[in-house]
This record gives sequence, structure tokens and C-alpha cells, in this order.
Amino acid sequence: MALKYSRQRQVIFDFLMTRKDHPSAEVVYQNVRQEYPNISLGTVYRNLSLLADMGEIQRLRVGDGIDHFDADTSEHYHFVCSECGCVTDLKMGNIEEILETARKDFGGEIQGHVTYFYGICDKCKTNEPIN
Repeated sequence: MALKYSRQRQVIFDFLMTRKDHPSAEVVYQNVRQEYPNISLGTVYRNLSLLADMGEIQRLRVGDGIDHFDADTSEHYHFVCSECGCVTDLKMGNIEEILETARKDFGGEIQGHVTYFYGICDKCKTNEPIN
């Protein structure tokens, strides 16, 4: 059964397509509500979950207790700043050798992986006090 078109869902998706910072549902809500003042936070959450479940967007769980969303569904890796919490794409080559290493002594079937890199982003590193 095809999913019924929703203008609100389309606006949420279109907003995510303009972002590279992997916003939370709250950030999506604050921005989408400028165009749709009557949209509820619950509607934004439901539509983000639906889009993620359908594979139209990625839901990122980076350990901060907040779901972040990414319209880029291609295979790529993310960096999470331990200072400001920003989540950004990493421009890097494929690291499929991780799968080979993981499969080496594992009897089951590994079908994929999610990898996050953590540290301090350029902005936070630049603002660090000099000792």
C-alpha cells in the first residue's frame, strides 16, 4: 500500500535536504513551523520517524540521547564533537576493511556497520584557551 502524500512530511523532508548539520527533531520543528505555524512537535516527530523507517532519511543516534536526522542516505561516516555536540559528515574513503576484520572470527553474518568518530570539532578547537 502506497503512503498517502503529506505536505507537512514533504516540507520536513525538503528542510532536511537543505541541511548538513544533522538537526534534531526540535530544530526541524522550530524551522518548519515558520512556514506551518500550526504544526505540532508530535507531527514532526512522527513524520521524521516515518521517513527514517521508510529509508528516505537517516536517524542518527550518536550517544547524546537525541535523535539527529540526515537526508543523505548514501553510505558515509559522521563526526560528533564532544564539546558542542555538533554532528557533521566526514569526507573519507570507504572503510570496508572493518567488516573483513569483524567477520574474521565471527560465526554469524554481519550485514553492515554504523561508525561514528568522536573528538573536538574545528570550531571548538579554535576556541580552546591556550595554556
